[in-house]
Amino acid sequence: MTDRSTELRFDVPHSARVWNYWLGGKDNYPPDRAVGDAVAAQNPEILVIARQARQFLVRAVTFLAAEAGIDQFLDIGTGLPTMQNTHEVAQQHVPAARIVYVDNDPLVLAHARTLLVNTAPEGVTTYVHADVREPETILADARNVLNLDRPVAVMLLGILGHAAPDFADMRSIITTLMAGLPSGSYLVLQDGSDTSDTVRESAVMNNYQLRTLDQFRQCFEGLEMVEPGLVPTPLWRPAPTDIGTPEPIDSYCAVGRKP
Repeated sequence: MTDRSTELRFDVPHSARVWNYWLGGKDNYPPDRAVGDAVAAQNPEILVIARQARQFLVRAVTFLAAEAGIDQFLDIGTGLPTMQNTHEVAQQHVPAARIVYVDNDPLVLAHARTLLVNTAPEGVTTYVHADVREPETILADARNVLNLDRPVAVMLLGILGHAAPDFADMRSIITTLMAGLPSGSYLVLQDGSDTSDTVRESAVMNNYQLRTLDQFRQCFEGLEMVEPGLVPTPLWRPAPTDIGTPEPIDSYCAVGRKP
């Protein structure tokens, strides 16, 4: 979920395309690159945050599909497809996995229908045009593809700082989504953290609301945190093949299970 406008424009920067640029994607234009470069000049860590968020997605989905037995994923605010998307990772481990992507952005919709396709014939990958601020609608639409009487993993990665700047709204969205899902479902959350002056300055430039660590913890009330709990994004179950020690960054993440 990015800009609220439904008009496709390429002469003004767009947050989904800026993020795509930071990830090394090709679906961006000069205005997007200009903003991306300006934010990165203010806070070079943003490039690390973008790439570490994608790596966290891979590790979290791998854990859920390969270890936790989850075969249904609701990826909200997916943004522009790049590489190692949720369905690609999940269906690598569970070919019959069902993935519903959710966004309200026409730019994302145009790309998603072309690029977000099954990687396994027995799986299902689809897209729902809906707004994260309407969780009841998301659940109703997702029910057409997912069996909401069985566990589902809800993915909210780097989206609520844009879509729900008010923390009360963020809590309400998460609470409503998880209340509509059965025991054994999971919440996967990653967002920018209010943990340094540099990231605060760049967040203002990028119109992004950071979260305190206490606010992160409140989002998981009533859920069972998966080890290692709430940690900087690179420190959530880093792959054994990672070279060196992952450095903490101003982005936190966690995975929680509904008991």
